[in-house]
Amino acid sequence: MSVITQTQALDVPTAILKRRSIKTFKSDPIAPELLKQLVELTVAAPSSFNIQDWQIILVQDEGQKAALSAASWNQQQIIQAPVTFVFAANPKAGEQDLTPIYEKALETGAWNEGTINYFKNAIPQFQASLGDKQREYAIKDAIIAATHLVLAAESLGLSTCFMNGWIEEQVKAVIGAADDPDLAIAVVVPVGYAAEPRLNPGRLPLSANVSVDRIGNPYQG
Repeated sequence: MSVITQTQALDVPTAILKRRSIKTFKSDPIAPELLKQLVELTVAAPSSFNIQDWQIILVQDEGQKAALSAASWNQQQIIQAPVTFVFAANPKAGEQDLTPIYEKALETGAWNEGTINYFKNAIPQFQASLGDKQREYAIKDAIIAATHLVLAAESLGLSTCFMNGWIEEQVKAVIGAADDPDLAIAVVVPVGYAAEPRLNPGRLPLSANVSVDRIGNPYQG
């Protein structure tokens, strides 16, 4: 198997327009330095209060890939692709010790002591106000990170596929989280080199589902 490299990254608009959901992958591995770059671009995604309430599991072992495929209705993308990113969401992340996050923000100069003191009160209050929406909000953050992944991958010459077809409890068992009732699976994303291209199926006209100010006032562009 050869390692494929791309020297010129695509710009963001091109990556957005070029990306398709790929269903078949080559077995070519992803170079370790390229995979690391991809992970770094993924976790650069924003999250509520920067609590980074995701767990991202890179499934690469052949046995793990087979188990994850079985938990995903035997879809073969997971087995074919060299790595599959499982995006899990931790609804309780905001209740954990956030000291490392505060210290890093102080170190970078992004936050000062006043901001951190504000967040120390605001984050618990916000988390408590969410009630049973905590899971939903954590999943939103994980999905934002997954979107960063697929666009970064496209820009770097890789292909991806958002997968929504899987059984949550089985996926959690595969990644070693069967005993964590709070952890949610947000999305599963195989990453690799496309075995065949897919054409753009097109989109509805903007006026069909884009409105101005209120639904029913179509955006004309």
